[in-house]
Amino acid sequence: MGMKINAQLPLPADLKAEYPLSETIVKIKEKRDREIRDIFTGRSDKFVVIVGPCSADNEDSVCEYVNRLARINEKVCSRLMIIPRIYTNKPRTTGEGYKGMLHQPEPDQAPDLLAGIIAIRKMHTRAIEESGLTAADEMLYPENRSYLDDILSYEAVGARSVENQQHRLTASGMDIPVGMKNPTSGDFSVMLNSVVAAQSSHTFIYRGMDVTTNGNDLAHVILRGGVDKYGTCIPNYHYEDLVRLLDAYRQRDLKNPAAIVDANHSNSNKQFREQIRIVSEVLHSRNYNPDLKKLVKGVMIESYLEEGCQKIDENRVYGKSITDPCLGWEDTERLIYKIAEEC
Repeated sequence: MGMKINAQLPLPADLKAEYPLSETIVKIKEKRDREIRDIFTGRSDKFVVIVGPCSADNEDSVCEYVNRLARINEKVCSRLMIIPRIYTNKPRTTGEGYKGMLHQPEPDQAPDLLAGIIAIRKMHTRAIEESGLTAADEMLYPENRSYLDDILSYEAVGARSVENQQHRLTASGMDIPVGMKNPTSGDFSVMLNSVVAAQSSHTFIYRGMDVTTNGNDLAHVILRGGVDKYGTCIPNYHYEDLVRLLDAYRQRDLKNPAAIVDANHSNSNKQFREQIRIVSEVLHSRNYNPDLKKLVKGVMIESYLEEGCQKIDENRVYGKSITDPCLGWEDTERLIYKIAEEC
């Protein structure tokens, strides 16, 4: 056979029993989930800032980063909802490269998914305990989200996964906001079709069970730019793009129309400092057009303790991305305060 079994993974219920959440964490998540729901349903006008490393590669540096966010949050919480990016699953275009802490708890060592599942649960839990902030992660493997579904307050479905049936149907069973990114082609219709699917009820196979979902009324879109047939990045955060998205939403019978703008990836052509300018333009568009202010609920920013990125070797810098380049902390801090002033 072309496949071998490396280990039998624990059932999610068993892992949760071994690494349970404290009552304090449960209450923190319940409160933040209510606040985030109010934003996406229009009851609150707070602006969402989903910010953090491209990939969460080290528990200590990630938790230090999130603790710094918590100190900023104390000053801006009346205007902003800060959601740390703690992305533990990384899609790879060619299948090569670091796939996140789920795969490799130690980036320079061989994959170990059993250790990875434990590591990401412990890291997410520690981040909440220390900061009081619940986080966002990417749903790379739908069957694995059950290991974190009691911890996360936001999930994203990536550009390479958004057309996948299992991702769409699994999203329909979530009770937190799930952002469906536009595919790498930039196609709006594919993205919005994913939202339609995620907001609908479905019956399907999940983790060996016959399940039925209620539909997720908080499913929405994430604009991350696209790439044309020549490999050229085509951004979709400009005013005209947001108006076009608003019109496309109006043509569909969808609940709680909402969009998050991803300031990096194909919107910035991975020129990470461009995120500052892109966020500023998005805020200007919202302030110019009241309808866009209701539609665009927030931004997504890639940021870490140190700016840029690095290779995985023995000379790694603490708190510097080992995947896509990120803003450094000082730029991030200034940007968050600017968002709070202008949103």
